[in-house]
Amino acid sequence: MLDFNVDIAEIAKLILAALLGGAIGFERESHGQAAGIRTNLLVCVGACLMMLLSLHMEEIFRHLNTDSVVRLDPGRIASYAIASMGFLGAGAILKGKGSVRGLTTAAGLWLVTGVGLAVGAGYFVPAGVSTLLSLVILYSLRRLKPLFPRDVYTVLTMKFSGTAEPLERIRKVLSDYPRYNIQFINLKEEILSGKTTYSLRLLSKDVHQWEEMKRKLSQIEGLEEIAWGESDVP
Repeated sequence: MLDFNVDIAEIAKLILAALLGGAIGFERESHGQAAGIRTNLLVCVGACLMMLLSLHMEEIFRHLNTDSVVRLDPGRIASYAIASMGFLGAGAILKGKGSVRGLTTAAGLWLVTGVGLAVGAGYFVPAGVSTLLSLVILYSLRRLKPLFPRDVYTVLTMKFSGTAEPLERIRKVLSDYPRYNIQFINLKEEILSGKTTYSLRLLSKDVHQWEEMKRKLSQIEGLEEIAWGESDVP
């Protein structure tokens, strides 16, 4: 015979897990992340279901004594839920040339798993507080992030024609911008066409002066092409 009181309590836990996971997923969705509201909601509900299953398995075999060969660990399913989350989190991480993107989303999925497990175990207040703290962190610290300077690696590529050697002129222009430090210079020369390509890796704290720098570099004699892109982090 079904125990409707228990069933209602478990359904309420699943609904609460959906609400908390969806709240965190909404923030990720609003910032264009692939793992948005649906992914976080499903992860949180799934984790809650796994936790309920762990607790229910213990209740099913509670009548067995020490002579039984059955050995149960209520936390085993939950622990594997946390471990398996690494695969889904890895899928949310994208590595660019100079940065790794998606770490916050992956960490959010890991947190959502914990929130779902906590709801399933009946720890409603810690689950709610964790969700509230995560939302405060995701919404508020995003605005403070630009205040913290960080190293930015970029590559400046310039293609020249003719016999002129513009490297010293390039160095002179860049010297007007002390925030940009030259890490190394690559040179590629086409013998038949007489064209030379310089690739400079620059280290800076921002790229706000790029437009002004580009105007000055464009005045160098013989310049045909100029490109600015993300660089590998050494």
